[in-house]
Amino acid sequence: MNVTKILATTALLAAGVSLGACSSIRESRGYIVDPVLLNSVQPGIDNQKSVEMTLGRPTFTSQFGEPTWYYVSSTTGRKPFVRPQIQAHQVLAVQFDANGNVSSAERSGLDKVVYLTPDGDETPTLGRERGFLEDLFGNIGTVGQPGMGGQGGPGR
Repeated sequence: MNVTKILATTALLAAGVSLGACSSIRESRGYIVDPVLLNSVQPGIDNQKSVEMTLGRPTFTSQFGEPTWYYVSSTTGRKPFVRPQIQAHQVLAVQFDANGNVSSAERSGLDKVVYLTPDGDETPTLGRERGFLEDLFGNIGTVGQPGMGGQGGPGR
């Protein structure tokens, strides 16, 4: 009788451990979203300093056009040994006018995410094809010549 109880308990524990190993692993990436803080950013009231004091430094900023700060947050879930899948995604884009005041604060979600699949193993580049030896010995004779960007040799 004791042997059957031990076997049943062992089987129950093994089933519990195996089911626990298949649970989803959740990971937060990027900005940790606090809805109260996100709702506190108001166009026409806040400026860059107040946004930075409220939300912290942005995930990244725009390089061209109107100054825009982006706060990006993603939550992924994955099962062991499987590629992560995005479960939740949120972007807050805060645009500033020329004076540094908030002109708009827009939110977007998972509907704006674009999934890219690379085409092949190589990235096409413009220019000519060079072989290994051309790469290895291609600069011989050009280093230090006038107009070639070198220093012109020792002592110059």
